[in-house]
Amino acid sequence: MAHSFGTLDELGDNYGFRKIRQGLGVTAFGVNAIVYPPGAEGILHYHDEQDELYFVHSGTARFDVDGDVRELGPGGLAHVEAATPRLVSNGGEDDLVLLIVGGKGGYVGRDGQLVDPADLEKRQAMGRGEFSNST
Repeated sequence: MAHSFGTLDELGDNYGFRKIRQGLGVTAFGVNAIVYPPGAEGILHYHDEQDELYFVHSGTARFDVDGDVRELGPGGLAHVEAATPRLVSNGGEDDLVLLIVGGKGGYVGRDGQLVDPADLEKRQAMGRGEFSNST
C-alpha cells in the first residue's frame, strides 16, 4: 500500500508503546509512540545502530542523557545518537505522549519532486514561511 492513516487511539488505549510502524506499515524507518502515566520512569537504554528523534506531543518529558537532564514540553525535540545511553521519563503531572522516530544510514538528500510544475511558486513561498489559506 502506498499510504495509510491512523490515530494513536486506534493503536491502543493503554500506557506503553503504540506500534506505529507496524500499525501503518512503515518500512523505511522505525517509528513508535509511547505513553507514560504521570511520574513514570523509563528504562536506561541505548541502541546498537539506530539514532532516535523524540517529539513531545503532550505532557512533560524528562531526558537524562550523558548527565545532561532536560525537561521538554509539547513541541519539544531531542535527538540521541544510537550508542548514547538515555533515560526518558514523565516529568509532569499529566500523561506524556512521545513520538519516537529511529533510523540509521543518514540523510538521503532533498529528493522531493513536484507533481504539478505550476506549484513551484507556492513551494518557494512556503520556504519563506508564506502560506495561502485556500486549499
